Amino acid sequence: MTSDVPGADVRQATAADAPTVGRLLHDFNTEFDTPTPSAQDFAARFGELLGRGDVLVLLADHGDEAVGMAYLTLRPTPYGQGPLAELEELYVVPKLRGQGIGSALITAALERVRARDAIEMRINVDEIDTDARRFYERHGFASTVPGTGSRMLCYLRELEEGRPMPGTPPGPTGYPGHNDA
Repeated sequence: MTSDVPGADVRQATAADAPTVGRLLHDFNTEFDTPTPSAQDFAARFGELLGRGDVLVLLADHGDEAVGMAYLTLRPTPYGQGPLAELEELYVVPKLRGQGIGSALITAALERVRARDAIEMRINVDEIDTDARRFYERHGFASTVPGTGSRMLCYLRELEEGRPMPGTPPGPTGYPGHNDA
């Protein structure tokens, strides 16, 4: 799939892309001072994940370099015949932000999950991340329950203390990689 961004192509990642996906996710976490596994640990994990039918990773290539990624999971839901899609991570390297690569990734992600008959896509965004909130709102996402105006919240609880991914110390909430209280 080719995006509308000059010089940027969006494609589905394969197991061979695991090191690239690992590097991008590590760079994302490092940029925002989030405790993170190493790029190699992420690469090993994505080597496993990319072969699953319920995981979708898209890469945005600019020339010969991957400069952005979208990582999605799909799960069954009783509210429809298709799955629920969750955008776990979306990242574009800082030097190329504002050029439509994030929009190309989210558009491609929506197209791909629609093709899998997903009934909705969810995204969790930190409240203080106003840039991300504006980005997702521009692309049709809302932080309120449709038709009610009731605000949606996300809660997390660590289930197994001391079992973060290798190389990741738990954040203050105990959830690896999350620093929000």
